[in-house]
Amino acid sequence: MIYDENLAAAAYLIGCQRTGESILIDPERDIDRYLQLAKSEGLRITAVTETHIHADFLSGTREIAEQTGATVYLSNEGGPDWSYRWLDKKSSGGRYTSVLLQDGSVFKVGNIEFQVLHTPGHTPEHISFLMTDRGAGATEPIGIATGDFLFVGDLGRPDLLEIAAGKVGAADASAHVLYKSVQRLKSLPEFVQVWPAHGAGSACGKALGAVPVSTIGYELRFNPAIQSATSEQSFVDYILAGQPEPPLYFARMKRENKMGPRILGALPEPKNLSVTELNNINTQRDVLIDTRSWAEFRQGHIRGSFFHPFNRSFVTDIGSMAGDNPDIYLICASTAVREICRNLTRIGLDSVKGWIEPAALKEISSTNGPLDQILEQTASELKRGIDSKLLHVLDVRKATEYSDGHIHGAQNIAHTRLAAALEGVPRDRTLAVHCQGGTRSSYACALLQRAGFQVINLYGGILDWKKSGFPVE
Repeated sequence: MIYDENLAAAAYLIGCQRTGESILIDPERDIDRYLQLAKSEGLRITAVTETHIHADFLSGTREIAEQTGATVYLSNEGGPDWSYRWLDKKSSGGRYTSVLLQDGSVFKVGNIEFQVLHTPGHTPEHISFLMTDRGAGATEPIGIATGDFLFVGDLGRPDLLEIAAGKVGAADASAHVLYKSVQRLKSLPEFVQVWPAHGAGSACGKALGAVPVSTIGYELRFNPAIQSATSEQSFVDYILAGQPEPPLYFARMKRENKMGPRILGALPEPKNLSVTELNNINTQRDVLIDTRSWAEFRQGHIRGSFFHPFNRSFVTDIGSMAGDNPDIYLICASTAVREICRNLTRIGLDSVKGWIEPAALKEISSTNGPLDQILEQTASELKRGIDSKLLHVLDVRKATEYSDGHIHGAQNIAHTRLAAALEGVPRDRTLAVHCQGGTRSSYACALLQRAGFQVINLYGGILDWKKSGFPVE
C-alpha cells in the first residue's frame, strides 16, 4: 500500500517475486515514487489498472503506461457513457497496450491471478480485483482490491454522480445498484483481506475507518452500511443520508480521468520570485496562495490572495477554490515548494509558476503601503451586529453540522462548494463567517474578500458562540 494522507488515497503495488513482474492499482499522477518503490523491491511494473474513473484525484494509469509501457487493464463495464476515451491517444501516436475487463475476466501478473468482479453503485463501471497467489500454490484468494466499493467501516457513496457530476436522478438508482453489489460479498471467503482505495478523511464516503485493511468477514459483521441492509430500502435510505458535500473539483477529475489526464512527465519547477515579480501578479486572474499562519495572514496579506497553510486539507480546499488549472504562485518556505507542487499535480493543478519566502511581505508592506487585513471577532463582539441585522451570518460547515445546530438566520454553504455559490451570497451587508472552530471559515474569508465581500471571521466558530451562552437552533 502506498498511502496519500492528504487525499486519504491508497494505491497498491503487487508483485510476483519469482518473475519480478508487478501491477500497480489506483495510482496517482506523480508516479516517480511508485517507480522507485518497485525498483527497491526488484520489480518491474508490467501492468497498471484502476478500479473506476476516479473523482478525487487524477489517475496515474496513463502516466505509468507512457513511461513504462505497462499493459493497461481497464473496466469495460457500465456502458458507453463510462468508457475510457484515451486508450488510442498515446503521446507518440497509436494505442496503448491495453485489455478491457468485464465481470469474470481473469488475467495474471507473473504467478498472481486476478479475477474481476463488477461492483457498481459508486460508479457504473466500478470493478474490484480478487487476487490468488498461484505461485505460492494457493487455491483460494488472499485479498480483494475494492477501490471505492467497500471501505473499512463504510461503502462508497452512490450520490457523487448526481451531486458532483450533474447526473440528475442518479443517486437513488445507484444506491439500489450498490445494494446488489454488496450481496456479492457474501459469496467470498470471510478470511479474504479487504484492500480499499481510501481511508478516513476521504470524501468518497461518510464514515471511513482509520484502520487501513480489513477482512470480508469482519465487514459483513460490523460495517454499519452493510448492517443497515435489513431491507433494500432501509439500505438506500441509510447510504444516501448524511453524505458530505463533495469538493468542487470532483466533476473536473471525473471528466479528465475519462478523457485522459494530461501527461505530466515531471513535477513543476517554479521560479523563485523577486518582490517586483510578486507585485506584478494579477491576483484576480491568477491564484496566489499564502501558506503562513492565520494570525499572520489576517493581519496583513496581498490583496486577492488565498489563505491556506500546507496541511492535510490543502489539496481538497485549494482544488475547490482555485478553479481549473490557473497559473499559481506560492508564498511559502523554500523547503515546502516541491511537496506543494507534487500535491497540486494530483488534482491537475500543474501550472505552478513561482514562489517567494514569507519574509518578502515585510518588504512589500514597507514600499507599497499597508497590506489587506481580515477582521476577526469573538461571539460576544459579533452578536450585537447579528441581532441588529447589520451582519449576514454565513455558516461554511457541512449541511449535517448545520442541521445539528446553527445560528438563527444563518445561510449555509459548505466551504468546499462556496466558490460556485457566490451569486447567492448577499453583498449589501458585511458577512459574519463561521465554521465549527474557526479554521474552515478563515479559508472562506480569504476567498470572499478576493471576490469583493466585506467579511468578519468568528473567532472560535460556533463552539465559541455556544460557549458564550448564545442560542442555536
